[in-house]
Amino acid sequence: MCGICGKINYNSEPINRQLLEKMTEVLSHRGPDQSNIYINGNIGLGHRRLSIIDLSNAASQPMSNEDGTIWIVLNGEIYNFLELRKNLEEKGHRFKSRSDTEVIVHLYEELGVSCVGKLKGMFAFAVWDQNNKRLLLVRDRVGKKPLNYAIKNGNLIFASEIKSILQDPDIKREINFKAVDRYLTYLYVPAPETIFNGIMKLPPA
Repeated sequence: MCGICGKINYNSEPINRQLLEKMTEVLSHRGPDQSNIYINGNIGLGHRRLSIIDLSNAASQPMSNEDGTIWIVLNGEIYNFLELRKNLEEKGHRFKSRSDTEVIVHLYEELGVSCVGKLKGMFAFAVWDQNNKRLLLVRDRVGKKPLNYAIKNGNLIFASEIKSILQDPDIKREINFKAVDRYLTYLYVPAPETIFNGIMKLPPA
């Protein structure tokens, strides 16, 4: 288990480093081994790491491609990453780690958004494409790994857990009473709603 979070300010306002650090820190129980953030102007990514597949620093996140134009934070595991890695290496891609995360970076370089269809596993991740100014949020087909988001004042904020999003003072703690009713009926809150107004679950797949 790891924790991911991030924010993109569509008004081009620079990311508040202190806010991103707070958002990342409250996810420490999901990833006790390492904490890192990436900020580039109006985009910021945070990651709390639980080291499993590659324990070295080469597998630290946020992780980028060779020229730093594509960045990723991942929570989860890609089951077929060795097969995907072999195919990518045959096409000339070179890897610096043994992690499954890096496979997604190179697969995105190769296929763009359609890379998601090649992945087998349980995962939630965010990819920032600097050249195309694109933020891609992805959740596995079953919804095993959580990913929540909110859009406020023209900005998008996301995280593995709602309490990370609530670190942003622009996000109000307003109860979604419709969601409460559904929880009392079904014993869970169906996607895309959450218990808070304005905070949504990214649907599976």
